[in-house]
Amino acid sequence: MTTSVEFTELTGTYRRELLAHCYRMLGSIDEAEDVVQETYLRAWRSYDGFEGRSSARTWLYRIATNACLTAIERSGRRPLPSGLGAPSTDPDVPLVAGPEVAWLQPCPDVLLGDLPDDPAAVAMSRAGIRLAFVAALQHLSARSRAVLILRDVLQWSAAEVAELLGTTPTAVHSALRRARADVARSAPAVDDIAEPGEAERRGLVERFAAAIERADASAVAELLRVDAVLEMPPLLTWFAGRDPVTRFLGANLLLEPGGLRTVRTRANDQDALGVYSRGPDGVHHAHAVIVLTVSPAGITRMVAFQDPGLFPAFGLPSE
Repeated sequence: MTTSVEFTELTGTYRRELLAHCYRMLGSIDEAEDVVQETYLRAWRSYDGFEGRSSARTWLYRIATNACLTAIERSGRRPLPSGLGAPSTDPDVPLVAGPEVAWLQPCPDVLLGDLPDDPAAVAMSRAGIRLAFVAALQHLSARSRAVLILRDVLQWSAAEVAELLGTTPTAVHSALRRARADVARSAPAVDDIAEPGEAERRGLVERFAAAIERADASAVAELLRVDAVLEMPPLLTWFAGRDPVTRFLGANLLLEPGGLRTVRTRANDQDALGVYSRGPDGVHHAHAVIVLTVSPAGITRMVAFQDPGLFPAFGLPSE
């Protein structure tokens, strides 16, 4: 008779990496947590039939991946605004909302724990969880998504992936080639996600946060790369170019010193800010989580998720 202690000892250590896997597949931390919960429930129910023909890790990934494939069939892909239309260079353009869109969500680093100590494993984790990569995965079919993640991020063999998906290694190789080509067209090149050193990166983000709190659009502009991008789901409208981005921020958000407050956090193994907006009551309320892409030449991308409901997952207060 299986005991819960035996089951937990065998499977418990994989929960965080399964959460990362499901997030990559689904683009939603909320859905990923639900699928991981479902994975463990299915595993517990079928544990007496698990005879160790594969490792517990492989067994759990098989359950989780199949649950993700079903979830994607039900809910579809989760884009960012840049995946749905062209950018605007006019900061005065009317803003268009997309309330019907199931948007990509950021992944709080705190939910995944510390990155591994091994430098190669760290590089793999970053390549596999960064926001631009997860957004690019959303352009793939569910099975192509699974192939790319299992082969290129988790480093499974073609034979292992074929067994999990019920196909052949030849089919896996073919799907992987197509998936890599599709992702290459929508994900940034490696040079575009290279970061400056730790001290320089931290200083840049701190100056950016301070400029926002001072409502200093000029100071913000100095920290942006010339081709900087601003996305603001659930708005379909997004902006490309330092000048239109800065002008939009100055006219709509950076209105008065102290109007916004920021708290540093981490999402998708990237710098992020929890932004609070001062209300009529004088209290600063949760407004958006901004995930930053930082390069040696400045901030290249800001994705401002305007969803106060995200704050609890980051361990941030609502006020």
